[in-house]
Amino acid sequence: MASEAASERILVQGGIVVNEDREFKADVLCENGKIVAVGENLNADGARVIDASGKYVIPGGIDTHTHCQLPFMGTVAVDDFNHGTRAAVAGGTTMLLDFVIPSKGESPLAAYEKWRAWADPKVNCDYSFHVAITWWDESVAKDMEVLSTEKGVSSYKMFLAYKGVFQLPDSDLFAVFRKIKSLGALAQVHAENGDLIVEGQKKMLEKGITGPEGHCMCRPEEVEAEATHRALMIANRANCPLYVVHVMSKGAADEVRRARQRGWRAFGEPIAAGLGVDGSHCWHSDWRHASAYVMGPPLRRDPTTKVYLMKMLATGDLQCTGTDNCTFNANQKAMGKDDFTKIPNGVNGIEDRMSIVWHNGVTAGILTPQQFVRATSSAAAKIFNLYPRKGLIAVGSDADLVVWNGSAKRTISAKTHHHAVDFNIFEGMEVTGVAEVTISRGRVVWENNELKTVQGSGRFIPRDCYGSVYAGIEQRDLLIDADEQPVQREPYSGPVW
Repeated sequence: MASEAASERILVQGGIVVNEDREFKADVLCENGKIVAVGENLNADGARVIDASGKYVIPGGIDTHTHCQLPFMGTVAVDDFNHGTRAAVAGGTTMLLDFVIPSKGESPLAAYEKWRAWADPKVNCDYSFHVAITWWDESVAKDMEVLSTEKGVSSYKMFLAYKGVFQLPDSDLFAVFRKIKSLGALAQVHAENGDLIVEGQKKMLEKGITGPEGHCMCRPEEVEAEATHRALMIANRANCPLYVVHVMSKGAADEVRRARQRGWRAFGEPIAAGLGVDGSHCWHSDWRHASAYVMGPPLRRDPTTKVYLMKMLATGDLQCTGTDNCTFNANQKAMGKDDFTKIPNGVNGIEDRMSIVWHNGVTAGILTPQQFVRATSSAAAKIFNLYPRKGLIAVGSDADLVVWNGSAKRTISAKTHHHAVDFNIFEGMEVTGVAEVTISRGRVVWENNELKTVQGSGRFIPRDCYGSVYAGIEQRDLLIDADEQPVQREPYSGPVW
């Protein structure tokens, strides 16, 4: 493969290595796509030397939530697997977790094979797939068995929104959770009340509200919070670990926090958009500008939401950061120029996620560098059963690492980003924290503000089931079973109506 042919022997020298649990000065030696030594004063011995003096050396970022070339709402996302992964490594991310999303009635297994055929020839860094369950019957259950035992899929996403397209009723949701639990996989949900969204859309259109602001107004915070609580409760009834994707509001974040306090096995994911901007843009007087910020769940108009979510990353109440990167150009967004319900939902984020989290987290004094690593790579690696292969700088781990300049600044712009999309929701933001060198499986893929990628050089990374999220689940099952026992009593012998 191209990836193996281009692998280098590299010594990253003189930097401060940061893992989630500690930071220390060390050199890092990479060979054949792996980290082979970590320590001070390592011998270069013919290796290419990258000077990291005065810089951090961190695990390559893991974006937990992307949608490259997704067919959606009558069009296709413009960031394909080539553009998406190029943008990723330019920003310091070395692995994407993308989604296979079958249409209603389509075999999840067949959809997986289709997505693999799209991705494998194009990816410039490693990736893996979650698979969405958008409808339910016994054939879907059988496909899931094959996906988890033979195809390396260990996470499945369900929708409580997009009524008539992807949304599952609660009864099916519970059945899917039970199936996921039986496989030892991780359940995920898009948590919004789809029924109330439809009613809200009708109300807005009847009032003559057709612009992007209508999208936000028909999906208020409580619609997300209610669905988050409901999904967490249903998953807990199945004793199935649940990961809530794109937590966009204070209310939804609070539901994840409360679930964890109750001892439910719950995880939450804010995204770059929700940590970097707010929903006030959807009220902008320029329709194109406003439409660029339309996504679901929507960005919240409350400007303090992004700080609230960042602080919950610091406390560990939320765990990972993704992007929900699903990009559409102006002419695609314009499909909804007269009706906000037809605006394709989606924003960018793959390239800028790491800088946004550093700038609004570490530079703002909310996160430490170690917490930054946890939020951008190591927590994801553990939750999605990639650790210690990914998310860690240690001997034996993949040589996915970034020379990170925590004091350098850059200004985000669509004119300079590496996405295919013609707009950037972070346009004009000056951020502190820049990836100076990105190494993917032992290959330098970003250096001196230049991409050095090769299409098809990334690899699909299969993930086993029964990862760390299942620790203690069997004991919980035993305790639940012990508690759910009949009372021994004499039979009732009185009158019956």
